[in-house]
Amino acid sequence: MFLKQFGKVLLNIICPPVCPICGEAVDEPHCLCQKCYQKLHFITKPCCSVCGRPFEYQALGNMICATCMKKAPSFSMARSVLEYDDFSKQLVLAFKHGDRTELTPLFVKFLMQADPEIFQNVDLIMPVPLHWTRRLKRKYNQSALLGKALGREMGLPYSEKYLKRVRRTESQGKKKQKERQKNVKNAFLTIHSDQIRGKTVLLVDDVMTTGATLNECAKVLKKEGVKDIKVITLYRVITL
Repeated sequence: MFLKQFGKVLLNIICPPVCPICGEAVDEPHCLCQKCYQKLHFITKPCCSVCGRPFEYQALGNMICATCMKKAPSFSMARSVLEYDDFSKQLVLAFKHGDRTELTPLFVKFLMQADPEIFQNVDLIMPVPLHWTRRLKRKYNQSALLGKALGREMGLPYSEKYLKRVRRTESQGKKKQKERQKNVKNAFLTIHSDQIRGKTVLLVDDVMTTGATLNECAKVLKKEGVKDIKVITLYRVITL
């Protein structure tokens, strides 16, 4: 324990920690400076008790948004930590497309600030999978990095082997809601479903936009007998 702490101190002396956004010196590794931290918009209650979309007004009890009332998603609860905006997105884009995998510990700190209810009764953490061709090109699955690190910090089992993306889909970026749903339909498949039947799964992804991809994953898992599916994402697109 002493050697581990000494190693951290020595490393901080040799390579002083800096804010990953602006490069200013910070007290601890994997942290933002105060100025950058204050520019982030954390998503807090009141929000939809199902999809987690924030309400602009104070809500009483477990209120549900109009979208979830119209058609309930296949997951029981979704929570996101940060609003996806012009300032915050530079971090996730660097993480997702710029090989900035060293941001994982910072993002996991953020994820652990989510509504505690999202972690209750969870049996297994699973990431939203990438198609093998996209993973080969990107070299890693950013959602898998988040899920594995989150499981380690929360003391929860983690696995990538039960859910696979079997069809390469087009980028969801500029697609509308119905186009997104069509794009990911039949894109996922469960493996060894008998091993997860009756369990509560926490799906992890980096960004939630309309929730089409996450809902398709949840739908497939639910069809194979998973008891409950919850969703946690680092970012949420609020304005579409």
